[in-house]
Amino acid sequence: MIEGHVPPADIRRLLDERPDAVGLAVPGMPYGSPGMGPESERESYEVFLIQRDGSTEVYASYSAV
Repeated sequence: MIEGHVPPADIRRLLDERPDAVGLAVPGMPYGSPGMGPESERESYEVFLIQRDGSTEVYASYSAV
């Protein structure tokens, strides 16, 4: 599953790597994430990999620009 404003590159990476996980999530609606304003003015945010046990880990990080 994909939840939130996850960048397409991270979705492609997930499909290529096929980790044993539920999916990806970006909590909230960070400015500059896909569909939330220009990437050239984004705030920092993280994409989380959701494990089958419900735990999460940072899958990708995007710094503020």
